[in-house]
Amino acid sequence: MNQKIINEMDWRVRVFDSLSFPTLIMTPDRRIVTANQVFLGKYRLNVEQVVGKYCHEVFYRKEICPNEFCPFNKVLSEKTGQTIIRRTASLTGKMLWEDRVFSPILGDDGNVAYIMESVRDITRLKNLEYTLKETEAFLTKIIHGSPVAIVVADRFANILLMNPAAEALFGYSQREAATRLAVTDLYPPGTAKSIMKQLRSRKLGGTGRLLSTNTSILNADGSKIPVELNASILYDDESEFATVGIYKDLRKILAMEEKLKKADAQLVQSEKMASLGKLAAGVAHEINNPLTGILMYANIAKDSLDEDATQQKDLENIIEDAERCSSIVKNLLTYSRQTVYSEKNTQGVNALLQESLSLIRDQKLFLNVKLVKQFSADELYIKVDKNQMNQVVINLVMNAVDAMGKRGVLTLRTYRDKNKNEINVEISDTGSGIHAENLPRIFDPFFTTKAQGQGTGLGLSTVYGIVKENRGSISVKETSSNGTTFLLRFPQPSIDPEETLI
Repeated sequence: MNQKIINEMDWRVRVFDSLSFPTLIMTPDRRIVTANQVFLGKYRLNVEQVVGKYCHEVFYRKEICPNEFCPFNKVLSEKTGQTIIRRTASLTGKMLWEDRVFSPILGDDGNVAYIMESVRDITRLKNLEYTLKETEAFLTKIIHGSPVAIVVADRFANILLMNPAAEALFGYSQREAATRLAVTDLYPPGTAKSIMKQLRSRKLGGTGRLLSTNTSILNADGSKIPVELNASILYDDESEFATVGIYKDLRKILAMEEKLKKADAQLVQSEKMASLGKLAAGVAHEINNPLTGILMYANIAKDSLDEDATQQKDLENIIEDAERCSSIVKNLLTYSRQTVYSEKNTQGVNALLQESLSLIRDQKLFLNVKLVKQFSADELYIKVDKNQMNQVVINLVMNAVDAMGKRGVLTLRTYRDKNKNEINVEISDTGSGIHAENLPRIFDPFFTTKAQGQGTGLGLSTVYGIVKENRGSISVKETSSNGTTFLLRFPQPSIDPEETLI
């Protein structure tokens, strides 16, 4: 053998030994021809323990290869490199992952003369892969189990992920969202563009982040839903590749806030009404004493004069105005619930309405008013203070007559609501109705739409107080340009057979 050939073989041996992976060279019958130093070091063997052995004797210490899926034969038949990943145990019993690469070495005749097998330890890579899969599975569980809606979209606005909470909020399935929608379809026009502009701004949470911003999204049926949005842009180096939106449905929260606002407003109103009631009671008591004196002395003076005396008319005017003031004082006392005594008895509703109508002194008011009585054929009873209820009916009837300009149809209706176990009374007119802006205030004290001097604004507030005191409720059932209907509701009492009906 000349020096050139010897030098070439030495060079090849040096290259073979310099390979960083444990490597064998085998004949087509699987006998090992040689092994590099990395292989011998890894498996703690010397050349004599390897050369001439079959590969399975070295790897598995078995006379027959236990590996059913070894690609050795495929390398021989196809004359191309093959690879297989195997899980094995080290000498200490530690489980390892190996990537075995089989490469054919062809002879001058084109057939496989030798096969080189390299063993690469990929245990760390496999462990990282498993860790990544576990992390992905964990994150998937978190995302899909989250009670808040989460949507992920790529930089082209294609929806990549929509968790179950987002499906429920937006009304789309993950499949629908991914195949039919862009993320811009989830917002009212222009909103998505505005959100992206904010996301890229440094003023709101920093570039790429948008924290706790209230906005609206569009449901599948087209309805707007108020939400709190937290969003972020995902970057690969400095390039945007995805966006994440986290949505909190604000409907229940806003509804609760609205209820709290109304409750606070009602509390303030109640406190204001209580103070106003005390003031009204004090004013009424202060006015009542001089009014009594005026009426008494005016009547004495009137009775002492001849019937044809010129002062008679003046005294009648004084008495009439004083009685009007006295009526206002009574309303103030009733409004402030300073009435001396309230006696509640079981009353027949139809008879009570008839009596109330008969107590209206000026019957001329009904000359151009058609009175319609749609009374229940059954006997209906409520437990109330009769005098107070007379005042309620008279007040509502007079208001109805005024609303119609003393010309129209006045309807009184009574019936039983069996579902609610209530007795209902309706008083309807054919007037011009109540303006929508006035409806919330009609029961407020001193609120009136009448001209100055024609009303105190205490009529309906007094009615409201009396009805509540008698365990009933009053409301506007309906109102329009064709008229208004007031509805009074009272609980149906259980009647004692021995109780005398009044």
